Amino acid sequence: MNREIQEFKADFFKALSHPLRINILEILCDGDKNVNELQSLCGVGGAVISQQLAILRNKNIVKTRKDGTRVSYSLQDPMIQELLVIARQIFNNHLVNTISKFDRLQMESKP
Repeated sequence: MNREIQEFKADFFKALSHPLRINILEILCDGDKNVNELQSLCGVGGAVISQQLAILRNKNIVKTRKDGTRVSYSLQDPMIQELLVIARQIFNNHLVNTISKFDRLQMESKP
């Protein structure tokens, strides 16, 4: 059972391991969007957006809702938004630590 959970987590994080997919998810945190809206907000073609959405949909990270001919995408689980916030906080912590180390190195190298 533990191995299955680890594999699920690894597959989940693989699905998040592309900058455009992260960008799409961050945009979807603000609400449902269709491919045209995502294309405009991300600045890439519709085919590229659709390809990335297919990956996110196959991993149950986003879901679709059809309204006539319009298909909207949204986050499957609202906790994904929390995950993205935590990831940003971790990044900021690493950045602060790196800057601090750099500052210390600069101070130590001064005559």
